[in-house]
Amino acid sequence: MLSSATHKVIPFVCLAATLTGCSLVDDDLSDCGRDHRMDYELTLVTNMTTEIQTQLQTELSTELEWQAALSLTGHLKKIITEFAHDVDLSFYDVRGDSLRLHHESHIMDANQSSYTLSIPKKRYLHMALANIQGNSAVAVLDDERCHRSVLHQLQADTVQPHKTGIFTARLPMEILEGESQTFDVHLYMANCAEAVVVDTLNSHIRDMKVVATGFATDFYVCDSLWRFSSEPVIEKLTRVDLKEDGGLCFCGVNFPSREAGDAKADSAEGLWQFRVYSTLNDGSVTETILDMNEPLRSGQLKVLRLKARPDGGTLPVGNVTA
Repeated sequence: MLSSATHKVIPFVCLAATLTGCSLVDDDLSDCGRDHRMDYELTLVTNMTTEIQTQLQTELSTELEWQAALSLTGHLKKIITEFAHDVDLSFYDVRGDSLRLHHESHIMDANQSSYTLSIPKKRYLHMALANIQGNSAVAVLDDERCHRSVLHQLQADTVQPHKTGIFTARLPMEILEGESQTFDVHLYMANCAEAVVVDTLNSHIRDMKVVATGFATDFYVCDSLWRFSSEPVIEKLTRVDLKEDGGLCFCGVNFPSREAGDAKADSAEGLWQFRVYSTLNDGSVTETILDMNEPLRSGQLKVLRLKARPDGGTLPVGNVTA
């Protein structure tokens, strides 16, 4: 099923470089004498700092929670951030077949630069992706036609968290005859993050694994639509190192969950889930399923605090919707 994506705006970052070439389409090139500037902004509005402070850095927080706050901030600082390592730029014909007419990729490694392109007069749909390289969990498929272009979560029995914060943009643009033009392109974050901090003091837990499920598997860039597969992704969260004994921290990065009004969103399983597997000293494994009833949206972070019991089960701590 498809549901409309919810995008949040993020602070200003200007990207730029040079796109050249009136030869990129088989058209009358006589109108190709003007430059057209493309200003790119990575727009990131995130609750990461607020969520960490609210859940882990209050006056009543334990040393474990303060250490988890520092470790999570360090773990996510290269993911939930206004920074483009690489940008992928596509320009599509808006007439009929929506074929891609031109495609370029650039390594930016910066938060500022400038693009200038010189192309024939035409109506285009421009789509941009940032931080796709190095993200082995997500692939770009069918991008030769704009309406089929999709960010696809690679399938496996258990998938790994996304390695980068992915940003996308789409912009209708019309190149006019004999005019210099400027286009502003806003890129929005497509993925999000969740974390679990577990107090294991006085429990008999020897090991722990945490997975999360209930997230989108595909994002159709042109139409800004999410798809949820009938076989949901099971994501193994990454264990985040803590200096403090007596606790564990896990973090995942993925596409968003369903919204509350979506079909299948009102099931008994909630909008998405954490599943905690605790191994005790005798080798037995206890599973705890935690149903989350608040949506996890693009650019957002959700932190859940848990207390481990002697039997291996875990219970939420504090104010949570689970």
